[in-house]
Amino acid sequence: MSRFKKIGIINNLCKAVEEMGFTTPTEVQEQSIPFLLTESRDLIALAQTGTGKTAAFGLPLLQKTELKNNYVQSIILCPTRELCIQICKDLETYSKYISGIKILSVYGGTNIETQIKSLNKGTHIVVGTPGRTKDLIKRKVLKLELVDKVVLDEADEMLSMGFKDDLDFILERTRNDRQTMLFSATISNEVKSISKKYMKDAKEISVS
Repeated sequence: MSRFKKIGIINNLCKAVEEMGFTTPTEVQEQSIPFLLTESRDLIALAQTGTGKTAAFGLPLLQKTELKNNYVQSIILCPTRELCIQICKDLETYSKYISGIKILSVYGGTNIETQIKSLNKGTHIVVGTPGRTKDLIKRKVLKLELVDKVVLDEADEMLSMGFKDDLDFILERTRNDRQTMLFSATISNEVKSISKKYMKDAKEISVS
């Protein structure tokens, strides 16, 4: 039995992950995936880039998406356009055997109208940079009332790049009972303050 299956991942996702050449979960995946599949508590994960954190939050998000509900259920925020495109591509690859799942990346420096059209058609998971995400919320195209899972990826980077106000704007418009997952290479004072303000009873994990 695949090690990913052992930690709770469904066959359709396991198959895609194994085709990518991954057979054994990394430390951050081993610690995050079973927790995120079974708990609705918040999670703070200290993990460097390259530790497999996209799958650590991405596989549980994909598995818990209600395909019949054609609205945004999860939002992943990350600091750069490149990372945004990469995360979206990874999620599309993991979910290639799950028909009907819709994942959209939204970032600046590209036509907003195309992103608006995609949102209006219905999307399950949005991966976005803070600036463009905020813009789409202000235009009332991206609605967060039903989002119950929020991922802050590379939170330290987002804060050091000056996105604190945008993150406040976005998080203040999500449900109080959402599950928040914060992934960061370091726990700076800014990261601490955002976790205190928007997270409760979070499980903390740290991987070398």
